[in-house]
Amino acid sequence: MLKHEENEMLTRVGPGTPMGELIRRYWIPAAFSHQIPDCDGPPVRVRLMCEDLVLFRDTQGRLGLLEERCPHRTASLFYGRNEESGLRCVYHGLKFDVHGNCTDLPCIPQASDEERARTALELKTRSYPCIERGDVVWTYMGPPELQPEFPELEWALLPAEQRFASRHIQECNWLQGLEGGFDATHLTFLHGGDAEKSRRIVATLYEVMATDFGFIVGTGRDPGEGDIMWNMNVMLMPFHKIISSRPHAAHVWAPIDDENTMLYSINFHPSRPLTAEDLARETSFRGIHTENYARSDHAIRNKANEYLIDRKLQASGKSYTGMKGLGTQDCAIQESMGPIADRSKEHLLASDAAIVKIRRLLRQTLADHAAGKPLPGMNPESFRVRSARCELPRGVPLGDAMKDAVRLEHMPPTA
Repeated sequence: MLKHEENEMLTRVGPGTPMGELIRRYWIPAAFSHQIPDCDGPPVRVRLMCEDLVLFRDTQGRLGLLEERCPHRTASLFYGRNEESGLRCVYHGLKFDVHGNCTDLPCIPQASDEERARTALELKTRSYPCIERGDVVWTYMGPPELQPEFPELEWALLPAEQRFASRHIQECNWLQGLEGGFDATHLTFLHGGDAEKSRRIVATLYEVMATDFGFIVGTGRDPGEGDIMWNMNVMLMPFHKIISSRPHAAHVWAPIDDENTMLYSINFHPSRPLTAEDLARETSFRGIHTENYARSDHAIRNKANEYLIDRKLQASGKSYTGMKGLGTQDCAIQESMGPIADRSKEHLLASDAAIVKIRRLLRQTLADHAAGKPLPGMNPESFRVRSARCELPRGVPLGDAMKDAVRLEHMPPTA
């Protein structure tokens, strides 16, 4: 279990908090590109890292992510006019470019040029740089002088036809999502069916290894036939997971604020377009994606309607939970822990070894950040990894073999 102050340190993401300042050192997803397709089109609200922002695409196609409140009288720039290379506040006509510079002050025509220039400098508003990768708008919210290159995240660099992505709001802290993603034991229960079968396939061996991109979680299962079957999932700092599946998959837990998370879920194939069969499987919403209300980031199966749990299905033994879809099942359990889980009340078991080690690694990374030490994932090439599986003879430690197994240059071509 964690002490209360340790839990606060790992979960809070607002400006000035240890975890908030750490996450701001990385590129964070803010929206899908299709949400702002047109130059001078309507702006979009974005809440990210406890900050209320507004995203727009200007006349030249450049992306701007600004503090939502106009620095003049704090009116919302969401209602602004996106025109002539800037977003104009409709309250008094002040206009701001993608860098947050105030470029027009029509409400003070009596001011001299010198006064207008001085006032414009005073009215510069907070802005964050944005880029587009993988049909996602990413932003960097950390110190400008420390802005890293965008990492070589495999799914974000593939052609659009080789990728399917969705997102939805998860009503809990980002760390609950991340920990749930690397809690291997839950896979055979929460996402399973027959209870007796689930008990037979529970992992019994756990390895967690820090890397130059984040960490690797190895879970071993002994089927009783000689070799240990290892599954290796990778965590890319600060909130990415790559999942070994067919096709491959990924999650990104982007903090909206302390009590809400935007979960991006992606399926991708490294070497071919996704087939109709691939897409049909994902859009049936029985996998990692959730079915949302139309033009909404809110899932249809949610806390307010008890995730439409089917108790008869649950009792039948065909579904451990009676809930449709892996994504729904994950959200139901993670949200049931509360907006921010109180980890001081946990009673951890041997099967939680990976969770304990992950928390220890995150705390060490926070300490390294506070001390000004190098952070994992700053080298864009370090993200050239993919989750993997292997079999090793009983008694042979996974150890450094994990690092070689997940590097893309060591992996065979995908079938």
